[in-house]
Amino acid sequence: MPYLLLSLAACFWGGNYVVGHELVAQVDPVVLSEARWLITAVMLIGLYFRQIKAQWQAIVEAKYTVFFLALCGQVLFPVTLYIGLQYTSSLNAAIYLSTTPALVLLINKFIFKEAISRRNIYGVVLSSLGVIYLVMQGDLLHLDTLKNLNRGDVWTMGSAISWALYCAFLRLKPKQVGGNAFVAVSAAIGAIVLLPVLSLYSAAHYASEMKAYFNSGFLLGLAYLVIFPSWLSYLLWNKGIQAIGATRGEVYSHLIPLSGGVFSVLFLHVPLHGFHLVSALLIALGIALCSMAPKQKLFASGHQMKS
Repeated sequence: MPYLLLSLAACFWGGNYVVGHELVAQVDPVVLSEARWLITAVMLIGLYFRQIKAQWQAIVEAKYTVFFLALCGQVLFPVTLYIGLQYTSSLNAAIYLSTTPALVLLINKFIFKEAISRRNIYGVVLSSLGVIYLVMQGDLLHLDTLKNLNRGDVWTMGSAISWALYCAFLRLKPKQVGGNAFVAVSAAIGAIVLLPVLSLYSAAHYASEMKAYFNSGFLLGLAYLVIFPSWLSYLLWNKGIQAIGATRGEVYSHLIPLSGGVFSVLFLHVPLHGFHLVSALLIALGIALCSMAPKQKLFASGHQMKS
């Protein structure tokens, strides 16, 4: 069951790329992010108010950690993603997110001082080559291809970095704070932090575009973002991680860019080029190397099972 929960959570997050790409064509990315988290926060606080109240003291004691995680996961990640999706394809954005495991590995090494095996180093190198190959569109010998690198690619790279920070520092979340309360409070923080950003736009700007937001396509897309990637994904992910642990569960984050890329090709009819496949293969190989358990751990686990 935990494997199914983690798989569903990752696929729901993958769908965020397709729905987000469609919505930012008609809605400002900041408005979309604010609407997503404001509705999510109101809904989750209503559902989990008792849990939030019971765990409020622990949340206050860890306020800086909770705020930092919300800033990375609920603010920077979606805003940079939605801005980037205005200028680049959802397939490219999904492939860039594939670098997250390698980035998490580097953060764990240099910030949390974890030991990194030679296999993991090779994995980081392969994943990095995959991203470079994508950016160069398969033409590594001609730097002229960099002229095709647009600001959307840069923004979506930023979203991958934000998500990597969230995943790496999630270990600092206090155990006294349950998943339901944590997601609800994080959504509220995200909505509050985005309010000053909205104030930078004039009221007239929003008033002139407000009518465009209230159509069936936008409302259905927003409903998907609220129910699936903003709510169910986090809840299913937390339950799955609690059941099998973060080390084994983190592997399922690799399904996010995979499902996002597949959905992009199927539903958005994004053209699939050879350099997409090569870069995805390099990144997948790098991820596989990073995900493999050391031989010592495999031997130890096998010995425990025999005994």
